[in-house]
Amino acid sequence: MSAGGIGGYIEHHLKNNTLELVKGSTFWTINIDSVIYTLITAVVFLGFFGYVAKNVKSGVPSKAQNFIELIINFVNEQVNDLFHYKSKVVAPLALSIFVWVFLMNFMDLVPVDLLPAAGQAVGIEYMRVVPSTDLNITFGMSFAVILLVMYYNFTKKGPAGYFKEYFGHPFEGPNTLMKVVLALPNMLLNTVETIAKPVSLGLRLFGNLYAGELIFMLIAVFTLGYGLEQLLSFGGIVMMVAQFLLGLMWALFHILIITLQAFIFMMLSVVYLAQSHDTGH
Repeated sequence: MSAGGIGGYIEHHLKNNTLELVKGSTFWTINIDSVIYTLITAVVFLGFFGYVAKNVKSGVPSKAQNFIELIINFVNEQVNDLFHYKSKVVAPLALSIFVWVFLMNFMDLVPVDLLPAAGQAVGIEYMRVVPSTDLNITFGMSFAVILLVMYYNFTKKGPAGYFKEYFGHPFEGPNTLMKVVLALPNMLLNTVETIAKPVSLGLRLFGNLYAGELIFMLIAVFTLGYGLEQLLSFGGIVMMVAQFLLGLMWALFHILIITLQAFIFMMLSVVYLAQSHDTGH
C-alpha cells in the first residue's frame, strides 16, 4: 500500500470496493464495503439489544441491562422534550438512529490498516470500513427521514392543510390578493428548506467523519515505509511514540465527535418529525 508514497496510501484507503451495475458507469455502482459494514453494525445493534431484552431481570439487573436502560432513558428524555405528540414510531426510530449511527461512526476507531490488511490477505484490494464516510449511506439515511417527514405532513395535516402551509408560510398576506402574491416566494422558500434538510443532515455527518478518517490516516503515515531496522533506531522509536500518543489523543477526542454526530442526527430527525406533526398553522 505504500508503493505510491503518502498520497498513494491515502488514496488507496479512500477508495471503496464497488460493484458496477452498469458496466463503465460511475453512477450505477454499489459500494459493497459500505453496505456490508452498515449491515454488520445493524446486526450488532439488533443482536445486542435483542439479547438484553430477552434476559431482562426485575430484581438485580445486569450491567448490560443497566447500560441499555441508560441509553433508552436518555433518548426518551430527548424525544419527550422535542416531540409533544402521540406516536409509536418516533421514539423507537430515534433510538435506532442514535445507536446505529454511533456504531457506524465507531468503526472509525478501528486501527486504519487492520481490516483493509485482513481484506487484502484474502484478495480484497479495497475496503473502507466506516459507512458514515460514504455519502451514499448518509444521504440514504437523511432522505429516508425526510420521506417519513413528508408522509406525516400529508397524513397529519392532510393534503389541503400541507399545501396551505407550503404556499402560505412564512409570509402571510393580510388579504386574499396578498396571499396570492406571496404564494410564489413562500413556495420557493419552503422548497429550498425541504431540499436543505436532508442535504445538510447527510453532509454534516459525512463531513465530520470523513475529516476524522483523514486525520487517522495522516497519523498512520508517520512510520509509513519504515523497515524493521529504521523502526528500532532512535528516530524510529521517537516516531512510533509520537504516532501512538497522537493516535490515542485523537481517538479519545474522536469518541466525543462520533457520539455528538449521532446525537445531532437523532435530534434533528426528531425536530423535523415534530414539525411534520404540527397542525398549528
